[in-house]
This record gives sequence, structure tokens and C-alpha cells, in this order.
Amino acid sequence: MGDSGGSVVSVDVERISFGGKEHHIQTNHGSVSVAIYGDHDKPALITYPDIALNHMSCFQGLLFCPEAASLLLHNFCIYHISPPGHELGAAPILPSTPVASVDDLADQVADVLDFFGLDSVMCLGVTAGAYILTLFAVCISFKLVCSVLLAQMLSNFCSLLQTKYRERVLGLILVSPLCKAPSWSEWFYNKVMSNLLYYYGMCNVVKDILLQRYFGKGVRGCSTEPESDIVQACRSFLDQRQGMNVWRFIQTINERKDLTENLKQLQCRTLIFVGENSQFHAEAVHMTAKLDSRYSALVEVSICMHINFSEHQFWGCIPSLLSVQVQACGSVVTEEQPHAMLIPMEYFLMGYGLYRPSQINCSPRSPLNPFCISPELLSPESMGVKLKPIKTRAK
Repeated sequence: MGDSGGSVVSVDVERISFGGKEHHIQTNHGSVSVAIYGDHDKPALITYPDIALNHMSCFQGLLFCPEAASLLLHNFCIYHISPPGHELGAAPILPSTPVASVDDLADQVADVLDFFGLDSVMCLGVTAGAYILTLFAVCISFKLVCSVLLAQMLSNFCSLLQTKYRERVLGLILVSPLCKAPSWSEWFYNKVMSNLLYYYGMCNVVKDILLQRYFGKGVRGCSTEPESDIVQACRSFLDQRQGMNVWRFIQTINERKDLTENLKQLQCRTLIFVGENSQFHAEAVHMTAKLDSRYSALVEVSICMHINFSEHQFWGCIPSLLSVQVQACGSVVTEEQPHAMLIPMEYFLMGYGLYRPSQINCSPRSPLNPFCISPELLSPESMGVKLKPIKTRAK
């Protein structure tokens, strides 16, 4: 564990399920819960969930997928950061506590990294969590620090800080990410949820709105079809949330700023997943178009796990930007279709020299072998992947 350095101190540590440990860190912007899984000597993977979720309800499906778990836990120590008051068993946040801004939450991420002595990290965020990690990566939150300096010093100091913190993010894995200010429809739905949470708590109407945000129609059920197990499990998790704590996070996200102009500052590889039925599909496409990248490829992953992409985009190089559309899926791909994330993540992490352990029996779909990657093994037929040429976008 790294030196706290300043006012960041650990005030509580307790065992949580699946062998992890939960640390409650007091940051400059309040307490934050961090659940840690894996070997602390390995590179760090930081996760941040969507509204009203935590690592148990947002990343459990991905980490319970054996192939994905072997890929991630073999290469990373995972640090799950929960939004304030979203951890398991969280107490209501005191009404006198100011509502955090998106800049405050991004600063909390920096405080967590400082506390554990983490220099460079990989980031995995879902929707609102993807926004917070993207904001951290482009270093918008440091404007308050810079504002105390004189005009000439301001420019130089901000430049140094931004360079320093951009280098701390090795890569971004973003699931149905947000990058713009709320649209009128999102703002309206968030206001409806905020009012309901304020007066009635986590009622059924709020849960239904959130489930529509998270999942596609196919798993949410209808009058003739029951809800799927993952939706029922998520509904149960939502019952455990403190309504006013969720209200605070919604207030924060509903006041977010547009990051479009700052996306060019990102100097790390970026992998974007988005569900075909996600409410934020258009925003993910917008973000993909605005990111500065030498290569940009659209990968379509169907519910049958057939992957369509242009062969030259992958077998000749590892692009610095991948955008993955998961068909028949909502926003929280990590829970609804975690298997669809495996192959793109393997390709993405291969660019960092990271692989799944050799003793794990690889799926015939897996493109990677850590010891030998011959052209024959990389053929579509040998991988069990059905390919169809599609148009890709290159910048």
C-alpha cells in the first residue's frame, strides 16, 4: 500500500465476498470505497460503475466469465471504485454534505491512485463511470488547482499537470460512454428519477427507469416473458441502494460538461463497447468520431458471437482505437453480454503485451496464444470466427 501523502488516509478495511478487500479512503472530496481483487504487485485496473451500481452489480458478470476473468486477473490487480455512498452496506450521506461535482469525483480517482502508490493504470468504466474516468484522463479537474496561479504561470503549470496525469492512464476501456452534456431527454429522465428518489426513495418506478437504462428489451421481459436472471439480480441490488445517495450521483451527472473538445487530449489507446439498444449509442458513436486516432475500426459483435470486421484492420496492426457495437444489448454490456467483450479486449491488451495464462484452455474463438501466434492460427477459420467484410472508418 502506498503512502497516503496529505489528507488521504484509510479509515477502515474489511473482508468482502469473493476474496477481495474493501478500503474506505478519506479523500479531499469525501470518503470513497475501493474494493481490491488480485495481486498488488501487478499493474492496476481501475473500474467505475454507472449510476446506482457498484462493482458487484456492474462488473460481476464480466469477472464471472471464466475467460475474461483469467485475462484480467492474470494481468491486473483490480481496484473497484464505487461512487460515494454506492458501496455494499453504505449508510445515507449526511444532508449537510455538499453534492460532489464531476470534477470532484475525478479528483477522488487521483486521490485513490496516490494513496495506493499507483503510477500508471488501465481504466474500465460504464456509462456515467466511463465519463468520470475519461474526465480524469483528460485532466479537466485540475483547472481549480491552476486557477490560483498567475496568468503566465497558469498556462505552464496546467500543461505540466495535464502531461503528468495523461501519462498515468495507460488505456481506456469504455462501455456505452458519455462524453457530452446531457441531452434534453436524458436530463428530463434524470430529473424525474431525482424527484422520485427525493420523495419516495428507491421505488419501483425508479428501478424500472434504471433497468431500461442498463439493459436491452430482450432481457427485461414483458407481459408474456419474465425478466431474465441478470435483471432480477440487478433489481435486488437496487433494493439495497440508499435512495438519497443515488440522488446525489444523478445530480452530479446531470450537471456534467461536454468533453468533446477535450477528447483530442487523450494520448492513450481507447476501446469502446456499446450495446445496439443502448440509450447512449449515438453518444458512443460521437465519441468515437471525435477521438484522435491513427486508425478507427468498427467491430460488430452479434448475440451469436460472430464478429464482423475488415481483416486488414486487425491482422496487420493493433489499432489505437476500437469501437465495438454489441447487437441486441443495452448499455451495461459487462452484465448483459460479457462474453462479447472477450475477443476485443484480448486484441486491445495484446498491444500492451498482456495475454491470458497459457495453462488456461483457450476458447477456439480466442485469437491469442502467449507463446506462438503464427499466421495459420490467426486465420478466421482456425479461430472459429465467421467474417463478413464491412465498411470501416479510417482517420
